[in-house]
Amino acid sequence: MGRDVVHCPYCHGWEVRDQAIGVLASGPLAVHQALLLRQWSVDVVLFSHTMPPPTGEEAEQLAARGISVGAGEVASLEIIEDRLVGVRLSDGTVVSREALAVSPWMTARAGFVATLGLRPVEHPSGVGEYIPSDATGRTEAPGVWVAGNVTDLAAQVGTAAAAGAAAAAQINADLVAEETRQAVAAYRDPFSETVATACEVRKGTEVPEEFDKAFWEERWEEVHRAHTALRGRRPNSQLVAEAGDLAPGTALDAGCGEGADAIWLASRGWRVTAVDFATTALRHAREHAETLDAGITSRIDWVPADLTSWTPTEEHFDLVSAHYVHPAAPREALFRRLAASVAPGGTLLIVGHHPSDRQTTGSHASATEVSFTAEEVAASLDPDRWDIAVAEARPRPATDPDGHEITIRDAVLRARRHP
Repeated sequence: MGRDVVHCPYCHGWEVRDQAIGVLASGPLAVHQALLLRQWSVDVVLFSHTMPPPTGEEAEQLAARGISVGAGEVASLEIIEDRLVGVRLSDGTVVSREALAVSPWMTARAGFVATLGLRPVEHPSGVGEYIPSDATGRTEAPGVWVAGNVTDLAAQVGTAAAAGAAAAAQINADLVAEETRQAVAAYRDPFSETVATACEVRKGTEVPEEFDKAFWEERWEEVHRAHTALRGRRPNSQLVAEAGDLAPGTALDAGCGEGADAIWLASRGWRVTAVDFATTALRHAREHAETLDAGITSRIDWVPADLTSWTPTEEHFDLVSAHYVHPAAPREALFRRLAASVAPGGTLLIVGHHPSDRQTTGSHASATEVSFTAEEVAASLDPDRWDIAVAEARPRPATDPDGHEITIRDAVLRARRHP
């Protein structure tokens, strides 16, 4: 009976214009519905059905508009040749009608948000259920917005689409605010657990996706195909400057990459444990070392391992060196782990990208996760157990991705553990 039994004066009013219209009172908006349909016909009857008959102001409004009230419960409809011709009351009275307006219970299709902890509740109008939200579509569930009929039972296509666009803008604004909050936290304290957690949430993995194992395996393979290393197979200049005068002993090269630093140390007589979780880089490093003096190869152990969980077979090293390590765990925890591997009287050398690089056009200009200051590393060391020899931002020339000559700064920390 979708042709003769309707529910919305706006959706179906034109189709039932000038007909004898009945309104079945089954909800709190029945009187309002009857007044709306009076715009389309002069012959409107409100059947009180299971609702109390209108009184007071509502009864006066109906009378003023010429809308009569049929008392008693509706028992059935009278149909002739597939057309509505009347409404039968429970006492047997038949009231001639050509159309009947009803008030269906509107229920939001909200099952898909049940797993997020949201459940439909009764709408304040009493005509159905909906998912409550504020004016922007934000629900009580963190990070969840709704739009359209799921929250606005009266929304038609245009309104629903506009609400969807508005909610999308609010979602984007919320994401920007959260990313900005995380960036500020990282700027204030690059070592904090909050920053590490933010990386995990933002990327959806245990480590920032940009620096995970798969990234570095692919990166080192590309480097090898191009026959160039990220460090040009030359030792880091800060390692040469800070470790050149140290007496050879045992060394840990943390995050060794293609092994330029490990090979340089071995060539100077150090016994080196070179660790990296990128097996591609280690393979290239070993192959390169084998082309050099046999003594160098024999002094290097290439170890595929994640520094955040690796336990060295040798408990302490005379030198622990980490250059531009992109940690897969909170950086402070990693550096403390490296510091704990330094033998009494030994040296800790940490070199990384300085936060001032963000003001340049260098390749790490926007990489908050990989920049820190030497002073921040120094602050993480127990002053009763360490002497800080160097903690500074050291400038060096570089070339940005567009080929421009720029100056960047390395965070350089060299500390000696008390004997």
